[in-house]
Amino acid sequence: MARFFKHLIWRLEVMAYDILRLLMRPFSLEQVSRLAGWLVGFIGPKTSKHHIAKTNMKLAFPDADAAQIETWLKESWNRMGRTFGEFPLLGRIKVFDKNSNVEVVGLEILEKLKHDKKGAVLISGHFANWELMAAVFSQAKLPVRVTYRPTNNPYFDKRIRAQRKAYGIDLMVPKSGPKGAKELIQALRMGDSVALLNDQKFNEGIEIPFFGHGAMTAPGPTRLAMQTGAPLIPMSIVRTGGANFRVTIHKEIKLVDTGKRTKDIHATVLKITGFIEDQIRANPTDWFWVHRRWPKDMYKREV
Repeated sequence: MARFFKHLIWRLEVMAYDILRLLMRPFSLEQVSRLAGWLVGFIGPKTSKHHIAKTNMKLAFPDADAAQIETWLKESWNRMGRTFGEFPLLGRIKVFDKNSNVEVVGLEILEKLKHDKKGAVLISGHFANWELMAAVFSQAKLPVRVTYRPTNNPYFDKRIRAQRKAYGIDLMVPKSGPKGAKELIQALRMGDSVALLNDQKFNEGIEIPFFGHGAMTAPGPTRLAMQTGAPLIPMSIVRTGGANFRVTIHKEIKLVDTGKRTKDIHATVLKITGFIEDQIRANPTDWFWVHRRWPKDMYKREV
């Protein structure tokens, strides 16, 4: 009986999502984005997530005064709402159309990978509408396996996969487990690229200073690059106004190679983390601040 009710709730959640998508259909991406930004901007500060976001900002920017933090928080909630509201409509975005709302910088790096039939480890973080980075490399026809974490609701997970397929992402690999890791290694050796977000807490990872505070960080992308010889290519995205974006493909992050594997992994993950920090400093309100990036006890006290 418990299983029946669980599946009933899951189906009701999906039904609500489908109704919402149907209601969105007559409106433009910008209209939906604006409304979602306003709605989450109103609700977000009233939730427990607000404390997490505020604590994170204070830890990352200890010299920022209270007024600056409040300004960033307000804008961050708006932008987060826009990101969530835009997701069901991302299938409408054609990155390389003449009037696209996505500007791409550094496309020649992806084109070279495609020309050389060489796979790369594409790394980034939860910046702006991070889903659009995947739309860029998929619509550029670069073969990429995208890692993802399935949702608890299998019916909703099916909708998410369909949404991603609508803007070009068809090759998705579960984030954890030996089977997923093996698939990523095989893909890289075949000349396909893999894409991973490397900015969230990973309890089984290694401790790396993040804005000066130790944070457990996934070494997986670095290990994949070291094991296969694939280059580490960082990507970033910023919201340039409303539902407009700029995606940048950056120059390769060179692997540290002294012959001491454990130290080399640590040093390379430190480089990746430095890249993540630089993007956050440049655009503080674009990052996904509501994630507990540091140890739990840091959120139990005022910073």
